[in-house]
Amino acid sequence: MHEVDGLNAGYASALLEQYLENPEAVPSEWRALFESGASELVATHPGLARLVELLQEDGNGHVATTPAPAPAPPGPPAAEPAPSEAPAEAAPDKTLLAAVAAAMALVKAYRTHGHLAARLDPLGSEPVGDPSLEPGRLEPKLTPELQRLIPADILRVHVPGETLADVLPRLRETYCGTSAYEIEHISDHEQRVWLRSAIESGRYRRPLDADEKRRLLERLSEVEGFERYLRRAFLGQKQFSIEGLDVMIPMLDEAIALVAEEGAHEVVFGMAHRGRLNVLAHVLGRPYETILREFEGERTLEAVASDPEGGTGDVKYHLGAEGSRPTPSGDITLTLASNPSHLEAVDPVVEGRTRAEQTDRSSRTGYHDSTVAMPIQIHGDAAFPAQGVVAETLNLADLNGYSTGGTLHLIANNQIGFTTDPADGRSTRYSSDLAKGFDLPIIHVNADDPEASLAAIRLALAFRRRFCTDVVIDLVGYRRHGHNEQDEAAYTQPLMAALIERQPSVREQYAEELVDEEVVSQEEADALVAAVDTRLKEAHERLKTTFGQEVPAVAYEGRIPASSKAEIVTAVGGDRLRELNEELLAVPDGFTVNPKLAKQLERRRDAIDHGGIDWGQAEELAFASLLVEGLPVRLTGQDTERGTFSHRHLVLHDVHNGQAYAPVQNLREATASFEIHNSPLSEEACVGFEYGYSVAAPEALVAWEAQFGDFVNGAQVAVDQFIVSGLSKWGQTSRLTLLLPHGYEGNGPEHSSARLERFLQLAAQENIRIVNCTTAAQYFHLLRRQALDPSARPLVVMTPKGLLRLKQAASELRELTEGSFLPVVPDPVADPSRVRRLVLCSGKVYYDLVGHELRQQAGWIAVGRLEQLYPFPVDAAGALVRSYPSLEEVVWTQEEPQNMGAWRAIRHRLEEALSPGVRLRFAGRPWRASPSEGYPTAHLKEQDRIVREALSPS
Repeated sequence: MHEVDGLNAGYASALLEQYLENPEAVPSEWRALFESGASELVATHPGLARLVELLQEDGNGHVATTPAPAPAPPGPPAAEPAPSEAPAEAAPDKTLLAAVAAAMALVKAYRTHGHLAARLDPLGSEPVGDPSLEPGRLEPKLTPELQRLIPADILRVHVPGETLADVLPRLRETYCGTSAYEIEHISDHEQRVWLRSAIESGRYRRPLDADEKRRLLERLSEVEGFERYLRRAFLGQKQFSIEGLDVMIPMLDEAIALVAEEGAHEVVFGMAHRGRLNVLAHVLGRPYETILREFEGERTLEAVASDPEGGTGDVKYHLGAEGSRPTPSGDITLTLASNPSHLEAVDPVVEGRTRAEQTDRSSRTGYHDSTVAMPIQIHGDAAFPAQGVVAETLNLADLNGYSTGGTLHLIANNQIGFTTDPADGRSTRYSSDLAKGFDLPIIHVNADDPEASLAAIRLALAFRRRFCTDVVIDLVGYRRHGHNEQDEAAYTQPLMAALIERQPSVREQYAEELVDEEVVSQEEADALVAAVDTRLKEAHERLKTTFGQEVPAVAYEGRIPASSKAEIVTAVGGDRLRELNEELLAVPDGFTVNPKLAKQLERRRDAIDHGGIDWGQAEELAFASLLVEGLPVRLTGQDTERGTFSHRHLVLHDVHNGQAYAPVQNLREATASFEIHNSPLSEEACVGFEYGYSVAAPEALVAWEAQFGDFVNGAQVAVDQFIVSGLSKWGQTSRLTLLLPHGYEGNGPEHSSARLERFLQLAAQENIRIVNCTTAAQYFHLLRRQALDPSARPLVVMTPKGLLRLKQAASELRELTEGSFLPVVPDPVADPSRVRRLVLCSGKVYYDLVGHELRQQAGWIAVGRLEQLYPFPVDAAGALVRSYPSLEEVVWTQEEPQNMGAWRAIRHRLEEALSPGVRLRFAGRPWRASPSEGYPTAHLKEQDRIVREALSPS
């Protein structure tokens, strides 16, 4: 089978590629074909022409010749010669062919496993190496003589050299030095090829000139001097020093300059506490005095009192900041996101903030330009593989609704997590291995080689610019002190602590190197250190002169702005709503909506004039009315385009070609964007992302919808640490709206409750709004109020399931064109003079009450609705109670168990509203560990019991 025709040439070419990397990987008959050299495919393979030429040589560089035969004795005249046969081809040297295959395997080994032999640890641990990197262990052994016979150009390497002998030392230096690379796991061929070329050519590892080296040394001196001054001046206070990873600051400097050069206007940073103060001072440009004040604030009341804001609501190493930095390409905004102690929780928040900065919300669909801003995430080596939110956030990277065009991930690798060794903290060799599952390139670099560290940044950002995706740098350093400055690392890692104590800092090493190169003198290097210390001392003295000068008039908590009392007009004119309704039902010519769905949508045309506007229609009209008023809307979540319960249908799909069309994105008079995206099936990252987006886009109504309300449990960290406490901790709030399907309908414990009680427990100081509304019109006004209220707050909505199509919950057009959202809704039919019992409830249980057979017999009972649970509508609730002059009893009725739902959070408010002699009692499920029954029949029985308890005579 020595012929390779056009039908199987592609298959044969693929096998030849495998053979060149590993001869044993291909079938024996194909191996024999390749080693014979008889195939035209072999002869035409790029680079093999030179090899074929070598195979004709005698091993000493001379063309092999066959000795001439002795003259034949005279004989009879020769017969007519037979037709001449083609001369036999010279047999190739199988050893050399095998050596070429071994050489290809060696090159692949350096690209794939070279990192195992790299000198990445500043503390000097020996790399483990790999046998595949040793030429003498291959078959055949790649001796120096064989290496000199193998042309470099057939190996497809990008380091300079004529033969394998020339390029092998350069490959070793490239892949096994103080930088190392993991790229061969990437499935995209173009990315792999680009990375090989970029790495091996060294085009991003250019040598620094003398001025650049001096500036780098000066920067390292500032970084080190800052940490050492804080430790001397504030002995024992926590600062989470960057020492051991000092080069991270020059790396961020380099990244900012490159991003600005590419046209970005902003960089958004996310990081935990390690090195944060140094980033605030030297990257964000925060004055030394403001950081020193935080330390003094722990020592003297005067220092806090002299701050015009009256102190802060969080520790100094959680605070965010914003600054502007001049670059040769122009000024660039730098934003460091506030974050809690929950390591990595800030990751999706940073991505959301960045996406908001990249989005033009004046366009109808929200045009996304990833060159406008870039996110940089600084991770911990223990947290990156261990915190699930990291994987959730990485999964967003290339999704249409979440991509930011590539994030620079920088792992601040201390080689330890608090007191836990890597062997106890992860199941992978490297802390960065998680990124392999997302096809991201990984650059490892020794933190004590500052020039290699800068080169890693240049390579990473070039890759991002070329492929618009994430890239990871694993900066391998150490932690010079304990987890914090009060911690003694030698208790748990005595050997590492001893090594670190003897280890000169990166500034000291680099200064010594530059002195040896005669770039600076020792005196100049020492002067840089002294200058930093002097600047810090002067800043500290200036700060001390301000102590106690003026105590703020209000305490810190008073800084939280109260909710707006402004009148908010949420009603929309009837003609406008009719026009919008028609546009929302229009599709392009030739677009075919699913016939079954088309009938459902057509009913919305009739509902405008004859009543029956359901939840989905009211919601879409609210969104549309905001868009034509210039207010952008972003709606994401689990199955949000259609809606979990098939009630929304904001995105339509042509039944013939699958093409998608969203009428709400094509309104003629819309002057703002409408973004809608189905989210991945995760909660913490998605909710965190939308929180970040909403903070950066305060004018937008940003909403996230859970498939079922209980799914928000998976985002509890985002809720606790950002949504409900961000205002108190950082003065940061948003309009983020959580749509959480809630209601007891026999679907079991997991899909009944959105855990209303948890949000009520977290509600204080008017930090959030919590609503459980019962009609489509109420929902319409609520959404518009949330977008229009000048005082932004997160909104938590217990959205319905069964009410989505319930006729009694539908609304008429006049209810949208008149009025506003009502926090309390009185009984529309009860005679106040006859009412002796007020049954007060919230949400879907209202319809269970008014639809029950006992309700028709109980004219002495009024059923009122508490639509807004927080902030509690004190005045409206009091007015409702007072409107019944003969009232004897109020019964709070809820579907949830007594230890859940609203009861325990609002009971005191209800008691305050009662007149003397009016009693209060509870009707609902008893205290339970699980929200509801698992069987529909048991559910129906319990619902009936609750309603009877609320409506039956005492």
